[in-house]
Amino acid sequence: MIEFKNVQKVYQNGTKALDGVNLTIKDGEFVFIVGASGAGKSTLIKLLLREEKVTSGRLTVDNFDLTKLQSYKVPYYRRRIGVVFQDFRLFPNMTVSENVAFAMRVIGESKKTISKRVPVLLATVGLTDKANCFPNELSGGQQQRVALARALANNPDTIIADEPTGNIDPKMSMEIMSLLKRINDCNKTVIVVTHARDLVDQMHQRVVTIRNGTVIEDRVGGMYHA
Repeated sequence: MIEFKNVQKVYQNGTKALDGVNLTIKDGEFVFIVGASGAGKSTLIKLLLREEKVTSGRLTVDNFDLTKLQSYKVPYYRRRIGVVFQDFRLFPNMTVSENVAFAMRVIGESKKTISKRVPVLLATVGLTDKANCFPNELSGGQQQRVALARALANNPDTIIADEPTGNIDPKMSMEIMSLLKRINDCNKTVIVVTHARDLVDQMHQRVVTIRNGTVIEDRVGGMYHA
């Protein structure tokens, strides 16, 4: 479970990005985080990834208190979270298989486990036939699927997708959302940060709206009102 309790984040330049956020996301939920640019969505994600520290309040993820988490424990914590970015962040000189395998190699997974798991992951995202292709040989939607497979590589508890459809067409965007919902159906917590009003409205999931660093609305099956 993820719990923000009166969380504030003030940057060194004095910018107050989050101002008293209270938010609970239960295990296995699918949640959209929406809001205008500058609302605080990106800061929320940075705090969850422990790229930034909470200024005041408390943020816990399962048994990890991110308010107090020591730096050497951060890499272990991050293994519990898979992240999908708008710009894909694939390695251009690696094949699809190698990109997915990389996430497992960096934590020291065995070659045997990697060779078994990568094909399963590629099948999950519908890219079995693209295993030996390079990113520049794929469409934007296919590249995002590779990024999603990589995010799943270490079997995380939570998937965070930060504007995952920003660089792909509407049809492929809906396919990515459908994939995320299928992943959610496998008892994964899915958090999607997005500006895509149409997608949010079509998915009929929980919608948390942030404005000026504060949660102003939290509705199950809600619509985009930012």
